[in-house]
Amino acid sequence: MERAREALTGAGVVAARWWHTLPDGRIQCDLCPRDCKLHEGQRAACFVRANQGGQMILTTYGRSSGFCIDPVEKKPLNHFYPGSSILSFGTAGCNLACKFCQNWDISKSRDMDRLMDEASPAAIVQAAKTHGVKSVAFTYNDPVIFAEYAMDTADACHALGIQTVAVTAGYMHLPAAREFYARMDAANIDLKAFTDDFYFKLCGGHLQPVLDLIAFVHRETNCWIELTTLLIPGKNDSDVELRLLADWCFKELGPDVPLHFSAYHPDYKLDAPATPPATLARARQIARDAGLRYVYTGNVHDRTGDTTLCPGCGKPIIERDWYEILSYTLYDSGRCQHCGTAIAGRFGRFEKPFGSRRIPIHLST
Repeated sequence: MERAREALTGAGVVAARWWHTLPDGRIQCDLCPRDCKLHEGQRAACFVRANQGGQMILTTYGRSSGFCIDPVEKKPLNHFYPGSSILSFGTAGCNLACKFCQNWDISKSRDMDRLMDEASPAAIVQAAKTHGVKSVAFTYNDPVIFAEYAMDTADACHALGIQTVAVTAGYMHLPAAREFYARMDAANIDLKAFTDDFYFKLCGGHLQPVLDLIAFVHRETNCWIELTTLLIPGKNDSDVELRLLADWCFKELGPDVPLHFSAYHPDYKLDAPATPPATLARARQIARDAGLRYVYTGNVHDRTGDTTLCPGCGKPIIERDWYEILSYTLYDSGRCQHCGTAIAGRFGRFEKPFGSRRIPIHLST
């Protein structure tokens, strides 16, 4: 499939999926709720999907802004093979316009020259195998907009027994998501806030499609999910909003989907102060009071907020300090060694943890 696409459109540019032709001759992208309608030569809001010759093309296939081996906890995923390593990469562009983007130099880039690393799906999976990683993550910018590339890479990974992870804002139409998440073993999905006003004014999108996507992935796929909310002072951190968010998670997803509250630091176009650690602790307590069993804090030094507690006996079963695992008391089956309670997630034999290392690597095809 990969060679056939490149033969059709040339290296780095492939025929895209999920679009249709409109009566006036334009084409409409059906990948995400933006529903971009494009004349010949126009690019979609994500900048990487375009109308070329009356067809939708993806311009970043096989091109990356970089590759790095990380701890899986950095995604963040705390219940997906803890302590394992993951090969991370992304491309450029995004289908949201978040004014607080923490990776804006990549996700907001319209400079295709940033994509210095070229790598086919086969080359990526070979690098993952060579470096002994457990998983490959599609991250840095949103993999929704390079879904064809991510899906082909996921197929190649699964052929060699390597897991795949999407780190995404979850802004995707459900028909496309059905195909995409069928190829993902895990995902961390941003639930950026719990008001449509926040999504519209600060992200250029809407809340409901994200809620629909999260519920769909949880109920109708085998993909393990964890959620992340970046707390921004005065924007999405009120007690009322946090209770609504936590209550929705409990009602629609149950008590076992991990929720991460992450600290904002001033970046890109938003003028807001950094998140105080006390805000994260307050959010964590609200979510735990709502019945969520696994609630974490991120982007701050908080060993309490990093630690996984057994919902059965209440004892620490995975103690962390940032991305370092200090103690691990789970059986290979994912049961607490103290009381035998099953812990939600994906677990296996735990050996030496990868730790907090970050190892940049270069791929070339």
